[in-house]
Amino acid sequence: MEGVGLLMLIYVFVLAIFVGFELITKVPPTLHTPLMSGSNAISGITIVGAILSAGLHEFTVSTILGLIAVIFATINVVGGFLVTDRMLKMFKKK
Repeated sequence: MEGVGLLMLIYVFVLAIFVGFELITKVPPTLHTPLMSGSNAISGITIVGAILSAGLHEFTVSTILGLIAVIFATINVVGGFLVTDRMLKMFKKK
């Protein structure tokens, strides 16, 4: 029965990849900056959850995965803010 559950999770993950790719490629350039700001906020929430997972007193697999999640989510937030800042500078008058 566990194999069916794992297969279902993989199926949902692959479908999420395809749907996410289709949605991202259909976004017009004028909506890119507001969507980046929203995704930065979601990544900030991810950082909080990852810190909670990584901050456990026991050293387990979830602690290691939490630490990796903190690192990747932080890179995502910083990169997102840099891209958003760069795009906003393009719209400023010189």
